[in-house]
Amino acid sequence: MLIIENRADIEVEIGKIGRIEFKKGFYAYVGSALSGLEQRIERHLREVGKNKKLHWHIDYFLACPTVGVREVVFAETEVRKECEITANMHLKKGVESIENFGCTDCSCRSHLFFSTSLTQLKEHIYKSFYESGLEHFLATKMNPV
Repeated sequence: MLIIENRADIEVEIGKIGRIEFKKGFYAYVGSALSGLEQRIERHLREVGKNKKLHWHIDYFLACPTVGVREVVFAETEVRKECEITANMHLKKGVESIENFGCTDCSCRSHLFFSTSLTQLKEHIYKSFYESGLEHFLATKMNPV
């Protein structure tokens, strides 16, 4: 899961979804990387250019100059858990979901969540991991955005 900070209210064209308004605040993006966690995280952290093209919804959001990854929370598993984590995040109060974001290959309503409080968002993330049976996970802080 990527914990992302957006430092300004912005509107972004997100692939085929269209334009989405993103409020200033903090976001949690739930994804998977069964075939290479380290490579997937590195890809998300790279700037758009010849080594990274806009492919996933999250790529369009991360390409904005006001947006940056603050932390990465992850657990290594043999099975996909992102939809279960997402379902748990939907149950949390104080977070909003960005409808249809990051979920074109599943039946989830969204894989991106928003909160004005970084502390509250992180608490919900950790609880969602735990509730999904992932008691052992890591959180890594990135350089400030």
